[in-house]
Amino acid sequence: MPGLLLGDVFPDFEAETTVGKIKFHDFLGDSWGILFSHPRDYTPVCTTELGRAAKLSSEFSKRNVRMIALSIDCLEDHYGWSKVLSRVVTRGRETEDTPDGSPVHSVFDLC
Repeated sequence: MPGLLLGDVFPDFEAETTVGKIKFHDFLGDSWGILFSHPRDYTPVCTTELGRAAKLSSEFSKRNVRMIALSIDCLEDHYGWSKVLSRVVTRGRETEDTPDGSPVHSVFDLC
């Protein structure tokens, strides 16, 4: 039998996030939600997808949609990566270096 299917209610959970501790269902409230799951912070495709979603956040807000992303990385890595994403969204096109020295290339041109 499959796990969650489209339209199923995602189980509630608590997590430490870059905006503080949350309970998922409380975070969503009465809004729709998009839960992004990505394998690692600082990966080029994840940077483009989440960067683009962040750039469109006001459009999601108009539609009563809250977004949240999760990965296996630690909270400290999320803080660092969120700064990279912020610069990417602000500048529109950016080349950044990750903590291990590998580049995140011209992210919006990868889409």
